[in-house]
Amino acid sequence: MLLRTLLLLLVLAAAAPLCRADDGYRLWLKYDQLGDSPQRTQYRAAAQFIAATGNAEVLKTAAAELQRGLQGLLGQPVPVVASAAGDTRRGIVLAIVPAAKVFGSPASLEGYRISTQGRNLTVMGRSGAGVLYGVYALLRQLQTSQPIAGLNLSSSPRIQYRLLNHWDNPNGTVERGYAGSSIWKWYELPQRLDPRYTDYARANASIGLNGVAINNVNASARYLTPEYLQKVKALAGVFRPYGIRVYLSVFWAAPKVIGGLKTADPLDPQVKQWWAAKSEEIYNAIPDFGGFLVKANSEGEPGPQDYGRTHADGANMLAAALGTHDGIVMWRAFVYKAGSSDRFKQAYEDFKPLDGQFAPKVLVQVKNGPIDFQSREPFHPLFGAMPKTPLVLEVQLTQEYLGFASHLVYVAPLIKECLDADTQTKGPGSTATKVVDGSLDQHRISGIAGVANIGTDRNWTGHPVGQANWYAFGRLAWDYTLTSAAIAAEWTKMTLTREPQAVATIVDVMAKSRDIYVRYTTPLGLHHIMGQSIHYGPEPWLAEAGRPDWTAVYYHKADSLGLGFDRTAAGSNALALYAPGVQKQWGDAKTCPLNYLLWFHHVGWKQPLSTGRTLWNELVTRYYTGTDSVAWMQRRWATVKPQVDAALFADVAARLQIQQREARWWRDACVLYFQTFSKQPIPAPFVPPTRTLAEVKSLVDLYQLK
Repeated sequence: MLLRTLLLLLVLAAAAPLCRADDGYRLWLKYDQLGDSPQRTQYRAAAQFIAATGNAEVLKTAAAELQRGLQGLLGQPVPVVASAAGDTRRGIVLAIVPAAKVFGSPASLEGYRISTQGRNLTVMGRSGAGVLYGVYALLRQLQTSQPIAGLNLSSSPRIQYRLLNHWDNPNGTVERGYAGSSIWKWYELPQRLDPRYTDYARANASIGLNGVAINNVNASARYLTPEYLQKVKALAGVFRPYGIRVYLSVFWAAPKVIGGLKTADPLDPQVKQWWAAKSEEIYNAIPDFGGFLVKANSEGEPGPQDYGRTHADGANMLAAALGTHDGIVMWRAFVYKAGSSDRFKQAYEDFKPLDGQFAPKVLVQVKNGPIDFQSREPFHPLFGAMPKTPLVLEVQLTQEYLGFASHLVYVAPLIKECLDADTQTKGPGSTATKVVDGSLDQHRISGIAGVANIGTDRNWTGHPVGQANWYAFGRLAWDYTLTSAAIAAEWTKMTLTREPQAVATIVDVMAKSRDIYVRYTTPLGLHHIMGQSIHYGPEPWLAEAGRPDWTAVYYHKADSLGLGFDRTAAGSNALALYAPGVQKQWGDAKTCPLNYLLWFHHVGWKQPLSTGRTLWNELVTRYYTGTDSVAWMQRRWATVKPQVDAALFADVAARLQIQQREARWWRDACVLYFQTFSKQPIPAPFVPPTRTLAEVKSLVDLYQLK
C-alpha cells in the first residue's frame, strides 16, 4: 500500500509541470514542445547541432537562445559546437559575414539571411545583432509550424532606431501604467540584477527592438546623478548582449537642480559645458549609450522657451554635448499651451517654422495624431510638413485611452492606420511610412517609439492580449509592410494555441477589437471625452478641469444645432495644415470619411449621412452596435476554451465581462448626454437606457474620488 502511494505521488509530481497553469510570463517565447508531426520530424533532422563561428558577445547570445528554443520545441538536447567542419550531421550554423555574402549589396548591420547551404541551415548577418534577429526569425518559423526545407529568408529593419519608451518613475510608479509597478528596482540596483531584466531583453530582441528609454518623459534629474548612472550602467550591461542600447529621458532644468547653476538657458556657456561634461560622464560609464529623449515646454515641464530660446536651440545644444559619440537626441513635439483656440494646431505651429534648423543628430518625435493618443486620430499634420528634419513616430502601447488593461484592444490596426496614411505632401503616395523611414526626404536616420505597456504583473501587461500590442509594435517597427492580421496570427500561435480554427477565431476578434472600442466610446470622430485626470470611462459633460483643453466640451462642441469641432476655414482652420489633396478629402462634411467626420466638422443632428441615417441616428446606432459587439467578442472567445490554457482563458473571459459592462456605461453616458442637445428619441430597434443621466454621472464621479 505504501509503495503504491509513493508511486502515485511520483506520477503526480511528474505530471505537475504539464498541468501547471500558464501565467503568461514567457510571453511569445514559450518554446513548448511541438506535438508529433511531420514538421517536428523535419526540424529534429535539421537541428542536430548548433555551430557558432566567432566570439562576438551577441553571437554567443544568439547561440544560447537558439539552443534554448530548439531543446524546448524539439524535446531533445542540441549541442553547441565551435565549428561545423567535418561534422557529418545536419545542423544550424551561425555566422557573421561580409554584407556581399549575405545580401549581395550594402545593407543594414542588423539584417540577416537564413538559407540552406549543403546539409546545414545557415543564419548569417553582418553583425552579432543580425544573427540574433535571424535566430529569432528561425525560431518563429518553428513555433508557427512553417517549413524550413530549402528555406531562403532574408530581412533588414526598415527603421533604424526602434525603441520602447518607459514612463517609469524613480519611486517605482509608472505614469499611465496598468500592469503593476515599474520593473526597474532602483533601490536594488546596481548590486542586484532581477532575472526579469534578462527576460525583458530577450522579449525585445525577439521582435527586433534595439533601444529602451528607461524613464518617464516627465523626467527626474535624479537619473543624471552619479549614483543613478551606476544603476543605469548595470541595466545597460544586461541589455548589451541582446543588441539593445539604453537611452535616458532628461529633465531640462537638471543643470540647476543637480548642477548648481543659476540657469538652464541652452545658449549659456556654463550650461553647454555642464551638459558636455555630463555626456562624457555617461559615456565613460556606458560606452554604447544611445542618447537623450526630451519633453520640454509641455504640460508644465521646463524647456528652452523659458529663456526665449527655441526647441531647436535646446535640441542642438544637447546634440553638441554628445560630441563625437554615437548618440542621438529625440525631441518630443508634444507641446501645447493654455488659451489656444485649437490644441490640434500647436505642435505644428511650434515646429514647422524650425524645419531645417535641427542638428544632424536630432530627430523630432511626433505622436501618431495631433491631440493625444486618442482611439482614432487623423495622422499628425507634421508628417510630411518637415522635409528637412527626420521624424520619429511615437505610438502608445499602454492603453491610456483604450480601456486600460480591462479592455481587449489590439493596437496594430491603429499603428498601421497612421503608417499607411497618405500625407500627399509630395503628391499621392507620400505616406507617413515614407516620412518615418526617411525615404521620402532621403534622411540617413529614422526612428519609431512605442510607449511601453509593461509592469510587474506576472504576465507583464495586465491583460493577456496586451502582450500582442508589445509584440505587434516590434514587428511593425522592423517591417511595417506586415499586416495586422498576419502579426496577430503569429502571436496567437506562439502564445495561445496552434489549433487552426481557434487561431482564426482569435485573430478575427483581435482584428475587429479596436474598431469595436471606437464604436462604443468615440464614434464618428468624437475624441477626448473620457474621464478627467485618470482618463478612464466617459465624461462628455466635463466642462471644468483647470484649463479648457482638458475638458470634453472643448472638443465635441455639442449644442442645439449639432456636434463636432469645425476645423475648416470657417472654424479653427486646422485642416489647412494638411496638403491640398488631404484638405479636399476631409474638407467637405458630405464626403469626409465618417471616421473623421466630427474631427473636422460641426454637423447638424438631423443631417443625413452616407449611411442613410441622420447624424443622431448614426451616432446612437454606433454606440449600441459597438456595445453589442463586445457580447459577440465574448461568444467568440468562449468557442476557443478547449484550445487555450484554462487560467488564461478565464482571465480574458473575466475581462471581457468587465468590458461588456463598461461598454454599456459608455453607451448610456454618451447617448443620454448628447440627447440633451439633440432632443431626438432613441431610434428603433434600440431600447433606451434604463438608467438616467444623473445615475450615470454619479457612477463616473466615483472614479474621480481621491
